[in-house]
Amino acid sequence: MEDQRSPLARRDFLRGAAAGSAVALLGGLLPDALQAAPDLEKPATNLRDATRHPRNENSMPGAFPGKVTEVYHDKVFRDGVPDQAIVSQMLQTALLGLLTPSSSRQTPAVSSSPPDELLEALSRLCPPAAITGIKVNPVAGKELSTTPEVVRALTDLLRQAGIPLKNIVIWDRREFQLAEAGFTSEAFPGIRLTGTECQDEKGAYYGPDGKLLSEHRIDKSWYYWADVSEEYDEETLPYMVNSGKYSYFSRIVTKEVDKIINVPVLKNAGASVTLALKNLAYGVITNTGRLHKQLWSETCAEVCAFPPVRDKVVLNIVDGLKGCFNGGPSANPQFIRQFNLLLAATDPVAIDRIGYDIILKRRIAEGIQKEESPRGRKFLELASNLKLGIADAAQINRITTHLT
Repeated sequence: MEDQRSPLARRDFLRGAAAGSAVALLGGLLPDALQAAPDLEKPATNLRDATRHPRNENSMPGAFPGKVTEVYHDKVFRDGVPDQAIVSQMLQTALLGLLTPSSSRQTPAVSSSPPDELLEALSRLCPPAAITGIKVNPVAGKELSTTPEVVRALTDLLRQAGIPLKNIVIWDRREFQLAEAGFTSEAFPGIRLTGTECQDEKGAYYGPDGKLLSEHRIDKSWYYWADVSEEYDEETLPYMVNSGKYSYFSRIVTKEVDKIINVPVLKNAGASVTLALKNLAYGVITNTGRLHKQLWSETCAEVCAFPPVRDKVVLNIVDGLKGCFNGGPSANPQFIRQFNLLLAATDPVAIDRIGYDIILKRRIAEGIQKEESPRGRKFLELASNLKLGIADAAQINRITTHLT
C-alpha cells in the first residue's frame, strides 16, 4: 500500500499529524481546550505496571534532582541562524553548571576545548560502551524543531568524552521528519538516524507482508494501556501504528539504546507546555491520538514512569534558542521568538517547571493570559507524585548565566 500522494501533499499531511496532539487529523483537544472544559473522569490506566518495577540509581530525577541551569546569549543568532561556536559555548556552560562542582567551574570561551571535568562528567552519564540515544523533536520542520546546532554541539561533546559516533543515535517517533528539520546523514556523518514510524525508500508505509513497517519497530512486551480507544482511518494509521486501547513502546527505547539524552523545544501547548516530559511520553509510544482529550497530563507523567524511560533518561536539554508562547506545539510564526536560551537538568520535572514559568510569564506579558491556569501544571504535579522530579519552584536550584 504505497503512498501515492505527491511529496508536497505527504509533507502537508505529515505536518498536520505532527502537531503532537493530532488535532488536525483526529479532532483532539489541546490542553487549553481541556482547561476550559469541565473535569472529565480519568479513564483507568496500567500505571501500576510501571510502579511495581523497583527504581535504581539511574532512575529519574537522576543525579541532580531539582537542579536546573539556564544560559542566555543575546547574540547567538547571526542573520537568523544560530552561531555554532556560541551554541557550543552555551551548552558547555549549562552542562558545567549542572554536572561539575562550583569550585571548578569557569565559563568556557567561544571555540575553546571543553574542560576535562565536563568530559569526565559526561562519560559517567553516558559510558563510551553504552548506546546513547538523543531524542529530538522535529515535528515543526525548521521553524520550531530541535536545532541541529544544539545537537551538533552535544554530539561533539559526547565524541570528545570518548563516545564513538557509532554508539550515538539521533531519533524521534517519526523517522521521516528528521531530514526536514535538518537531521541528515550529511549533517551528522557516522551517527545513526532513526525513528519508530517509518517508510521505505519508495515512500511506502507497508511491507510485503501487508503490515506497517513501523510494526517491526515496536515492542509489544511494553505498553501503556488506557481505557479509552480511537480508531484511525487508512490515511492516519501509519502515524499511529495501531488503534485500540494499547500504546506500545518503541524498540528504540526498550531494546536499542542504553542511555537517553532528551532535547525538546521551548514551546507552549495551550496554557501548558510541551517540553521534556511531553517530548518523551508522546515520543516513545504508539497510538497517541486517543490520549489527548482525557489523559494529556496523565500520559505526560505516567509514560515517563515506565522503566524504559524512567531508568534510561540521564539528561534533559531544552532548546530555547527559538520558542513559541502561543499556537504551540505546531509552528505558528507570529508567536515564535528568539529566546536565546538553553536549559539543562537531569530532572525532567524541574526543567519543565522552569520552562513553564518562562512561557507563562511571556503569555501574561503578551496579554494571552491574565493569570496562571489551574490545570497548566497538572502534569508536573502528577510527575512529582510519581517521584520523577521536583515540581515546586521554591525547591528548585535555578542557576542562571548571561553570556556576552
